[in-house]
Amino acid sequence: MSHPLMFTEDDPLLARVRTIALALPEADEKVSHGRPAFFTQKVFCYFGGSQRINDEWIAHDAAIMVRPDPGDDPALRQDRRFWVPAYLGPSGWLGIDLDESTDWQEIAELVDASYRVTAPKRLVRELDGL
Repeated sequence: MSHPLMFTEDDPLLARVRTIALALPEADEKVSHGRPAFFTQKVFCYFGGSQRINDEWIAHDAAIMVRPDPGDDPALRQDRRFWVPAYLGPSGWLGIDLDESTDWQEIAELVDASYRVTAPKRLVRELDGL
């Protein structure tokens, strides 16, 4: 059974995320579980997600989910803007909502960090210009 699409192609927030994610070496996009997923060999960023609180599903359709740098993870988990996604949270993923006040430099840094955590070492070396 396929999942329904949970995004629109013309979403301007998705366009900004695409620009950031697809600029990384060998990054590509696919739809996974109804949401855009950016990947190399593994997914490093999802656009949109959800969390489960007290048996209630809460959609975060304008958000990204990433794997933070291990050194930054504890501080990010203390930041109220971040939430733990359903399903992916136990694997170290965090989500952050996007809106008109989003700091796109911060989003680029989060996507970059997630890429570095998930991408093959040769791609990280390429990103670093080595």
